[in-house]
Amino acid sequence: MQIIKRYHDAWMFAAFLLLFVYMMALAPDVFGAAGPDVKMTKVKGGCYTMGDDSAAAGNEEKPAHEVCVDDFQLGTYEVTEAQWLAVMQKPSPSGISSGADFPVRGISWNDAKEFLNILNSVTGLNYRLPTEAEWEYAAKNGKQQIYAGTSDSKTVAEYACFAGSCKAAPLAVGHKKPNSHGIYDMSGNVMEWVNDRFDSRYYKQSPKTNPKGDPFGVNRVLRGGSYNSVANQIRTTCREYLAPDIRKNEVGFRLALTPLP
Repeated sequence: MQIIKRYHDAWMFAAFLLLFVYMMALAPDVFGAAGPDVKMTKVKGGCYTMGDDSAAAGNEEKPAHEVCVDDFQLGTYEVTEAQWLAVMQKPSPSGISSGADFPVRGISWNDAKEFLNILNSVTGLNYRLPTEAEWEYAAKNGKQQIYAGTSDSKTVAEYACFAGSCKAAPLAVGHKKPNSHGIYDMSGNVMEWVNDRFDSRYYKQSPKTNPKGDPFGVNRVLRGGSYNSVANQIRTTCREYLAPDIRKNEVGFRLALTPLP
């Protein structure tokens, strides 16, 4: 009986060892960019003037109003094709591909939420889309900055891939200069989904602290403009929107995360 027990224990150990080796072999595919390869930048919260009352702004950007946000983290880069593939185990649903280090695009708001659900189940964290208020605060560094990184139209091409600086296609993430937070491509490259529902009159009734957008709307907000946008569309206050199931070639997304570690 002792011999049989030893044989059984040895067999169980061998089976466990094989299972461990198999799981380790799978780990790069399962975890890949879902965890440590998602670079985040800590953004210290504060109060700032959200929106724009200038002649360049649309009515949906008015009135300019004070908003305060808590500390949060924002993706240093837009979500890339490599990160999408590592998490979803399949290419972008749009079928568009420029390369591993390029922003994933042709992504609907619903697609982005599916990515987040899987990413969070793998990492045990609470990645999400930023709120519109968080996005703008990070883009302009809490100041009335026209573009992410500069207010000077003569230097905006150094910070943004848009119609005035790119040839109808995005660049690999991080190719241009970062803004003062050290975050890249918040103006141009691809338009970025935020979590908020769109309401053109929301700024007239927005709460001051951590606004989360209209609770009843259908369309979702896009920020930052894209490689096809003119300069006025890549301003830090510019608001665009689409239905959550619509995919456009110019659209991708960026991650947010709270609480801070």
